[in-house]
Amino acid sequence: MADSIPLNPVRKNSRKTAYYNAGRPASTHKQEAFENEESDYQTLPRARVSQRSRGLGWFLCGGWKVLCCSCCECLLHTCRRKKELKPRTVWLGHPEKCEEKHPKNSIKNQKYNIITFVPGVLYQQFKFFLNLYFLVVACSQFVPSLKIGYLYTYWAPLGFVLAVTMVREAVDEVRRCRRDKEMNSQLYSKLTLRGKVQVKSSDIQVGDLIIVEKNQRIPADMIFLRTSEKTDESVTEPPGFVSHEAGNFTLRDNWNLPNGLSPSAIGDLFSISAYVYAQKPQLDIHSFEGNFTREDCDPPINESLSIENTLWASTVVASGTVIGVVIYTGKEMRSVLNTSQSKNKRNSISQGDDVRGANTENEMGWESRYDSAKVTENVGLLDLELNRLTKALFLAQVVLSVVMVVLQGFLGPWYRNLFRFVVLFSYIIPISLRVNLDMGKSAYGWMIMKDENIPGTVVRTSTIPEELGRLVYLLTDKTGTLTQNEMVFRRLHLGTVSYGTDTMDEIQSHIIQSYAQVSSAQSNGSSASSTPSRKVQMPAPKVRKSVSSRIHEAVKAIALCHNVTPVYESRVNGASTEQEGTEADQDFSDDNRTYQASSPDESVGLTLVNRDLTSLQLKTPAGHILTYYILQIFPFTSESKRMGIIVREEATGDIMFYMKGADVAMASIVQYNDWLEEECGNMAREGLRTLVVAKKSLTEEQYQDFENRYNQAKLSLTDRALKVAAVVESLEREMELLCLTGVEDQLQADVRPTLELLRNAGIKIWMLTGDKLETATCIAKSSHLVSRNQDIHVFKPVSSRSEAHLELNAFRRKHDCALVISGDSLEHEFVELACQCPAVVCCRCSPTQKAQIVRLLQQHTANRTCAIGDGGNDVSMIQAADCGIGIEGKEGKQASLAADFSITQFKHIGRLLMVHGRNSYKRSAALGQFVMHRGMIISTMQAVFSSIFYFASVPLYQGFLMVGYATIYTMFPVFSLVLDQDVKPDMALLYPELYKDLTKGRSLSFKTFLIWVLISIYQGGILMYGALVLFDQEFVHVVAISFTALILTELLMVALTIRTWHWLMVLAQLISLGCYLASLAFLNEYFGIGRVTLGAFLDLTFITTWVFVWKVCLITLVSCLPLYIIKYLKRKFSPPSYSKLSS
Repeated sequence: MADSIPLNPVRKNSRKTAYYNAGRPASTHKQEAFENEESDYQTLPRARVSQRSRGLGWFLCGGWKVLCCSCCECLLHTCRRKKELKPRTVWLGHPEKCEEKHPKNSIKNQKYNIITFVPGVLYQQFKFFLNLYFLVVACSQFVPSLKIGYLYTYWAPLGFVLAVTMVREAVDEVRRCRRDKEMNSQLYSKLTLRGKVQVKSSDIQVGDLIIVEKNQRIPADMIFLRTSEKTDESVTEPPGFVSHEAGNFTLRDNWNLPNGLSPSAIGDLFSISAYVYAQKPQLDIHSFEGNFTREDCDPPINESLSIENTLWASTVVASGTVIGVVIYTGKEMRSVLNTSQSKNKRNSISQGDDVRGANTENEMGWESRYDSAKVTENVGLLDLELNRLTKALFLAQVVLSVVMVVLQGFLGPWYRNLFRFVVLFSYIIPISLRVNLDMGKSAYGWMIMKDENIPGTVVRTSTIPEELGRLVYLLTDKTGTLTQNEMVFRRLHLGTVSYGTDTMDEIQSHIIQSYAQVSSAQSNGSSASSTPSRKVQMPAPKVRKSVSSRIHEAVKAIALCHNVTPVYESRVNGASTEQEGTEADQDFSDDNRTYQASSPDESVGLTLVNRDLTSLQLKTPAGHILTYYILQIFPFTSESKRMGIIVREEATGDIMFYMKGADVAMASIVQYNDWLEEECGNMAREGLRTLVVAKKSLTEEQYQDFENRYNQAKLSLTDRALKVAAVVESLEREMELLCLTGVEDQLQADVRPTLELLRNAGIKIWMLTGDKLETATCIAKSSHLVSRNQDIHVFKPVSSRSEAHLELNAFRRKHDCALVISGDSLEHEFVELACQCPAVVCCRCSPTQKAQIVRLLQQHTANRTCAIGDGGNDVSMIQAADCGIGIEGKEGKQASLAADFSITQFKHIGRLLMVHGRNSYKRSAALGQFVMHRGMIISTMQAVFSSIFYFASVPLYQGFLMVGYATIYTMFPVFSLVLDQDVKPDMALLYPELYKDLTKGRSLSFKTFLIWVLISIYQGGILMYGALVLFDQEFVHVVAISFTALILTELLMVALTIRTWHWLMVLAQLISLGCYLASLAFLNEYFGIGRVTLGAFLDLTFITTWVFVWKVCLITLVSCLPLYIIKYLKRKFSPPSYSKLSS
């Protein structure tokens, strides 16, 4: 998509990106060009963005916050000018020779320090309107003419909220500080002239020579210099083939590096005069340009350095020991430069509370979010709805205050009375709403992680669990998510003959026969000549017409062209240790051999038994060892989609160039044939992933010419990647096609029933994959992503707008059909039609295109999206979605750490959405509305009281009564709503159609809000008028009667709202009632009318009489009984769908 159609540009930190990318080669990726091309967006149809006029309304509705943030940012940039990053020359083992001062290699994840903690937390709290509103109301009580009640009536709730927030922030800061201290205190071996010295990670400098052991984290960005070999107690200088995974940075393709160092080798490193020239720090982790120069020899040695020579920080050494020279530290490291723009999905009411940089955590569980990283916010839908309702309540509060002043006749200083009424009705907007919702979200997260039916589930973002119950679109990866990412070798096709799983034994017999002929030919040649020749001609591979020789060549190419490293471990007392000993004593048995590779490779007939930096060894079925010297390796990249290797056979001296890759990349490289495209399509329709294998024989002169041009290109400092690629492509011509391999990626457990469950729940599933169209279509059918009775419409590639309209018209004529489309064919005009499909398959999608598809859905629909994946290429998609779910798979933990929720298997998503998503949304909706009801009912009573007594701005309830009403008297029963459930888990999974009602948002809407408003007005009026009518000739008793009836009404309303009782709910009701009855003996002074100085106190003898009891019961009965009757009639004549199923 990004390669052809400009879409909505990615909003990135353009200053930072431009700053670190300045001076880079002009040939950037198309993806980067797309992200920087913002002008094209305005030319798209149906995608024009109308800019909002910046007037007074814009300023009052949030523009002031934008202006303040902009001013603070400009001031911050002025005070902290960024240091210009330049290329550097690093002398080996001599950090003192560095010309410039480099940042300290310490990890700092704290948001605040001792000085900025309190101001920082307060700013995060009061930069939003509601919190600032409560602060203004509380501060107004210091003005005598505006004072309504006791100061703690307003300051105690606000102080409690701030105290909870500060304690939570302090705990997070302490945890971050401990993690930072633990990481900075890790010890590493540093090479000096005196030998090894232990240094802390934070004390490592640019130019230091650091030894990193097996399973140890790389402390800084380094150049891979040497590895130690125990076999001959010497040190070798390897090219250092290292693979890096984006997002995870796990070093998984490292060579077998035995432990131990020779003392003489350490001296050699300091006896030479050498330096490394490194480019300036960049964002891109997949490229590096530098040179290695040694000056103390004649002529000086110059070698080029590339990504294959680097060890990025936070990677882990797979095996052995490596020595590297540090080139970047601290904030200049690649992993740090890539930790910005993390999405923070949080509560809109508590925005700014908690920053979670889960996407920047690595496998060791520590956060890499630096204080320079900016965070973009993504607010939950339920929080947005509640935020709109609180704004409506604020408007109602202002209108009610104006009405009171108008009815009062604008007597006296009316503006002062207006503000007093605003303060008096401030309980309409409950400050406890935020606390209750935050505590409820934490409770939901705890319940999810404690669910035994989905073990291993981790909630990394606890602020949006309700999003799990509102999802309409699920975008899923294929490999590792729907499938197991365990490749099984299924097919070998030679053009005229094909071998499957049932005929693999024939391949084995052909290999045995072929090598038997080679052995006999070699034995005959050695007996006929007394002086054996270095090159012994192998007759079998030279014969191209026989099937046996073709199989032999194909299998040998498969066994040589890969990046797999065998690692041998011996079992000693149940523990595994690396195998030691010389090559002659090496145990090549299958029992103690494991393989390390970034991706599974095919293997049949020949066994890889050993590999080092310069050679690899294969074992034939007869047990003979074949040695091949590695001359060059061209690793696999997402751009080239192929890998190659040049080897020299020890026995014959022949030089062979082997290559394998995707059929799209290899079709133009191999010689003309008439079967490759057809067979690739056939295998893809069977759900197999294909690789094309080819070879080319090279003469000594051809290779020497290539090597000279290749080395010269690698030493270039400008456009190095292009020049190297051009030299390699000069070899990739007219290669001999050997075979086509097919591997099967099996489906995960219970994928089919899970997808059917989600489809029945009304969730539209989009599968985004990088595989070819045929493979994606086959997996969609086998996984039942596309149901049996659904048609499939394949959107053909188009090159013009007229062709696109023809395809659109053809698609419009079909109904209820699944869509299969390539990633670069999606555009804005087409998304509207694609959104109507029950299932969509997007093939040939890059990671950036996956994220763009998520943004397209968010742009063109008002529905919530969920993305699920397991690899580093899914991180951008997961972070772009409203709800991200990561699976801990074979590709590492980068997806699970970047996600909001982490699961271990795809089938767990059914219970996560149907059960926990439903409960979280229903409970939060009920909790939020009930907390607002609790504030509205007491504000209604206050309005009735003021209107009866000549519109006086005098509080009805004083002091602790107002504080206790929202805390100990009603907090526990109201919060117990987080345990309520309308449908049992088994019922929710049995009838997934119930999920469809959640996406309509009927549990929290303006309709339900108005119903609660009417209930509050009715109950508040009944409670206040009833107490005034029944005050028994003494006005002082109205407070005691009305407040007691109010508490009982709230407890009964909680009972009315609950659908499934839990024993903790009953306990919460009893505790609250007991607390209120016990407090009557101590709070008699607060039950007076107006000020305490009026002399009105609670009569304990009166509340113990039957008169008080029957009056309170009568008022409570009148306020609650009609609601119970209405609820009973509604359930009887118009029951909800779930009640029909449960009955």
